[in-house]
Parts: sequence; C-alpha cells; structure tokens
Amino acid sequence: MKKSLLRAALLSMMCFTFALPDGQSRATQADDPFLWLEEVEGPRALAWAQAENEKTLGSLQSDPRYDRIYQDALTVLQAKDRIPYVSLGRQGLENFWQDENHVRGIWRRTTLESYRGQDPQWETILDIDALAVAEKKNWVYKGSSCLGRRCLVKLSDGGKDAVSIREFDRDAKSFVTGGFELPEGKQSVRWLDRDTVLVARDWGEGTTTEAGYPFVLKELKRAQPLDQAREVFRGQRTDFSAAPFVLSEQRIHVTGVARRINAFERQYVLFGPAGPIELDLPKKASIVGIASGRVLVKLDEDWIRPGDTSFKAGSMISYDLAEWKQDPLRAKPSVVFQPNCRQALRGFGRTRNFLVLTILDNVQSKAFVYRYDQGKWHTTPVPLPENASVSLSAVSGQADEMMFTVSDYLTPTSLWYFDAKSKRLELLKTAPATFDASKHVVERLEATSRDGTRIPYFLVRPRSARFDGSTPTLLYGYGGFQVPLLPSYEEALGRVWLEQGNAYVVANLRGGGEFGPAWHRAGQQAMKQSTWDDFIAVADDLIRRKVTSPRRLGVIGGSQGGLLVGTAITQRPELFNAAIIGVPLFDMLRFTQLGAGASWIAEYGDPAIPEQREWIEDYSPYQKLVPGKAYPEPFIFTSTKDDRVHPAHGRKAAAKLAALGQPYFYFENIDGGHRAAANLVEHARQLALVYTYASRRLCPEPPGGAP
Repeated sequence: MKKSLLRAALLSMMCFTFALPDGQSRATQADDPFLWLEEVEGPRALAWAQAENEKTLGSLQSDPRYDRIYQDALTVLQAKDRIPYVSLGRQGLENFWQDENHVRGIWRRTTLESYRGQDPQWETILDIDALAVAEKKNWVYKGSSCLGRRCLVKLSDGGKDAVSIREFDRDAKSFVTGGFELPEGKQSVRWLDRDTVLVARDWGEGTTTEAGYPFVLKELKRAQPLDQAREVFRGQRTDFSAAPFVLSEQRIHVTGVARRINAFERQYVLFGPAGPIELDLPKKASIVGIASGRVLVKLDEDWIRPGDTSFKAGSMISYDLAEWKQDPLRAKPSVVFQPNCRQALRGFGRTRNFLVLTILDNVQSKAFVYRYDQGKWHTTPVPLPENASVSLSAVSGQADEMMFTVSDYLTPTSLWYFDAKSKRLELLKTAPATFDASKHVVERLEATSRDGTRIPYFLVRPRSARFDGSTPTLLYGYGGFQVPLLPSYEEALGRVWLEQGNAYVVANLRGGGEFGPAWHRAGQQAMKQSTWDDFIAVADDLIRRKVTSPRRLGVIGGSQGGLLVGTAITQRPELFNAAIIGVPLFDMLRFTQLGAGASWIAEYGDPAIPEQREWIEDYSPYQKLVPGKAYPEPFIFTSTKDDRVHPAHGRKAAAKLAALGQPYFYFENIDGGHRAAANLVEHARQLALVYTYASRRLCPEPPGGAP
C-alpha cells in the first residue's frame, strides 16, 4: 500500500470518533486511522486478522524450510523423555503434562521413589482434555491453590488471564458438589479455612481498577451467594489491584490484604481482632512468606527506620512471627540477606524448617539454605554445579525437601533433589540433548552504552565462526519490570537455530533484574531510553567485533521485549535485517487505554501527564513508523485472547506498515492469551513460523534458492 492509500484512509474515516470511558481523552480516526483494530472481537478486526493470517501462513508455510523446522520443534516439545517438572505435594509429587495424546494436559501425581526411575508410574488427578470435551469448553489449565485435599482450580477460556475458579477434591478426583465456584474474571483467592475463602474479583460496577483488576476484597463462605459475601477491604480505582494474603505456621495465622498501588508499590494491611492495621513497611516491599518462625519481607528500595537499622534495596529481612502478630508496628526486623552492587536475590521458598534462597552474583547463580537459630540466621550453601543458572524448582512444606534446576546455554537442564536436614544431594533427572552443542561456545562480553555504562551480554556462537560478519545472529532482550535474563538450555532454539550454524545473543539490559533494584530503576520511566540504548549498543558491538553484520543480524523479543524490538527498528533500522515482535506493546501513547496497560504506568510513565507523555512520545514505536524510512521486514505475532497486552498493539503496527508500503508478516493466534499459544502444537507452529522467517531473512539461501 502506498502513501496515497494512507492519506485516503485518513480522509475516509475522519468523521469517526472512538469512544472511551468517561474521564479519558478521546482519539479520532483522523489521529489514528486504525483505531477500529482495538475492538478485540469486532467483525471487521477479526476479518482483517484472518486475511493477514492467510497471507503469512501461505508465504512461510510454503518455504521449503518450514516443514523441517515444524517437525523438529514439535518433536522437541512433545518428547517423552523431557523432564516432568513437579511440585512436592501432600501425597507425593504432582505434575502438569502435555503431549500429543494430552493436548490440553493432565494433572497427575507419583511418588518420589517412582519418580527416580526412568519410567515413573503416574496417577491422573484431572484430565483437562476430557473436561473440555465433556463441558464443550475451550479450557486451558492455569493452576490450583490447595488446602489439604481441596483445591481451587483455575480454568481459562483459550488462555486468557481471566479465569473461572472451581473447587476440586484431588483425592476423590472430582469437582465438589456445592463447592466454591467463581465465574470468569481476573481474580485472586486464598483459603482461610475449609469453608471460607478471601476473594478479590469483579463484584460489579465500580469494583475494578482502570487496568481491569480487582480492588475490593471480600470474605466468602461455602454455599454463600457472591452478592452476600462480606466486604473486608476496598482499595482505590487508580490502584493496580488488591489481593488477599494468608500466613500460617503451626497454630499462628495472619490474614490481610496486599494493596498494589502500582506495579512496584504496595500497602499491606493486616486484619487484626481490633480492626485493620496498616503495616510500617516501605512501599517497594513484598511480604513473601514465613520460614523458621519468621515473617519474610523482600525490599526493593533502601529503608531507613527512625532510630533503628537501615537496609539496602534488594535485601530480605525477617520478623519474629509471634511478636509481629501481637504488635506488627513495634516488631523489629533483622537482615536475612543483603546484596552487594553486583548481586541480586533471584528466588526463594521455604520448607518445614528452612528458608531457601537463590542468589545472582554477576549473573552467576548459587543456592543457599538458611535456618534461624539462637537469634540469627545460619547459612549453608547447596553444592550444586557451578557456572550455571540455578533455579528453585520445588519445595515441600511438610518436610525439608527441595528441588533445583541447573542449566546453561549448551548443557541440557538437570533436576536435583536436596534434603536440607540430612544435607543429601541427588541428581534426579537430566533432560535429553536436543542438538549437537559441541560445535558452539558461550562467551560473556560487554558493550558500552551511549552514556558509558557497560552492558553485559551472552554470545552463543559456532566455534568455527569466521568473524567476518557472516554469522546469522539473533539478539534477544527484555529489559523491564526487574526481570533478569539468565542462561538456560533452549531445546527448540538449539535444534532449529543453533544447530544450523547460527548464533544467539542474550543482552542484560538496564530495566531488568540482573543486578537488583538499582539496575531496574536505571531503565524505568524517564530513563527508559537507556534500555533501548543498551540494546542498540549490544547490536553495534556485535557488528564491531564482526560476529555478524546488519545483513545477518535480527532482533527478537516478546511483550516488553516486543516494545524493545519496536524501538530498535524505529531508532536504528539500518542495524537489522529481521525483527521478531511477539505479543508487543507498540502504541505507547494509548497503552494505558488498551488491555491491562494502566497497570504499567509505574514502569513507563503516564501519557496523560504532559511531562511524561513527552518522554514516551520520544520512543513510542507506533508513532515512529513514518514515511520515507525503510524498516527491516518484521514478523509480528499476537493472540486474540491476550487480555494482558491488547492485540491492537501488534495489529496496528502491521496495518500502519501496510499503509506505508513497508513489507511485514503478521500472525494472530486465536487462543493462547499472552503466550500466544495454548498447547504444544500451537507452540510448535509459532516456533516454525518464527524460525522460518528468521532463516529466510538472515541465512544464506539453500541450494536452488528460497521461494
């Protein structure tokens, strides 16, 4: 489509006005000719998406590489010998499993003794495929919350964040007649006792935030109608959300609410016998549980208590539970863990008697077990393999058992069992190798960003790379919400991309969580351009080192990472020849009015505030798509059922590229929610489309030439 068609679209739709909720600014079709694509299931928008899908599938699925990539990806995803990751439940080890015979999946359990073998004997608890057929529903399993044998099972229509919740008896393997049942919504629920739950959900008009999350918490009794539930807390409509929390150890029980003011700030309120008590905690703090009789709090900002101790951002502190319950405002905290400038607390969990932490030290992972005794915490390292990424996989609340995954880019993931009481460490499972990693090496390198900050990144490249700019390379990043990117064995990527002689790069950008809260703040709100600068600096560094060249370099990211890729190709389009943009944010001047966007103002700023709109407008990729510029032909994909990041971001990006006469690919999966794939078959198709596109754009043509 040429520029004249864009002008025609503008002129033909100038009289149309897009209605928004009261109190929000109105945008017209003259401002944006593609507002109609914001109607998620509007007939015109769905017809457009279907036509785009047909074009993309017709082109990429006819590529001679597609079938091989799809079959390789599906084989890896459905492999019978992949690790079945488990939780440590009251009656053994529980797992959710999908394969070619269980497309939607089964919830099942086994014993530790059986799990140690090569062919564990599984007992099915709930078959989601059978349930979907019986109820004629498009169910996607979203997990459960259990109290003894009773569980609150979350079921999503097509993979949305909004779920229906139903009470299930995992011993009887059936839904409870007359049990708790909550209709679809974005909601959270916690057990108080066998017959009582705390629920935050949409209770009717005026009970959800601007982002669509609940801010009203109620107590619901068994068999009680929803409209008779007793309100126990009400936040504000401008909040992110509210969620119940319940802490219990032995006979001490504490209940309350976590009011999320925004994505990073919280207010905690306890429900005491004399009424609610607002806790004296910094806003950037999270109550994360109980261990060794102490309440655990993670700090994401420095905290100086008047006349008391000071604590650094990124620390974990603790309070005596009994003292805290009796008088939470006078209880005194003590340090569990305090990071240095290159450390970050990654994960945590608790067993019957121990606290477990995983720590990042210069993006290297280690695990430690803590026990509180005689007034202080005692630390024991878990002797897991070094120079790898360590994650806490499962913990037992009934015993002192735990499991860890250990992984890096070229070594198949392993699963380890550790008994903290006996200090026995055991290798339980090792994932099969899905590609020949002997031909690749991993390097830890650094680029220099525009302001001089050194940005670390991982390069996975062929040993035989010639450093003449000829290696096809995919650069991946995220850089937001304090989320770290760590080494991991990517089975499908290794099979369909690395094994073809290509390279893969992961950038540790400001805005992420690799070095704790300060690293996040350095790429947040007014500083967000630093994230984009870091990503571009890594691309420049790869080209400078002649690892690759603009002809062979592509960028890939999803969600916040999709926004990252959008900024990369609009700010420095000449650096790249491919761009994979998954479930992206893209129109940042309207992100607060799309999906759950209003909940991310703390990360990006608010375009309704002139000063903040100015810094957002400086990078918003949708507005930066302009005539007269050549962009690397992108592949954009999203999901109709994504109720977190609205599909209009990706839709409008594609439509504007079309209006500018720029080439692109667009694919919109109906199901899958923010994952854009609801099952392994859909995931394999997504991978095949992505890597067929990447191969076509970045790799030398196969014999005979590509179509």
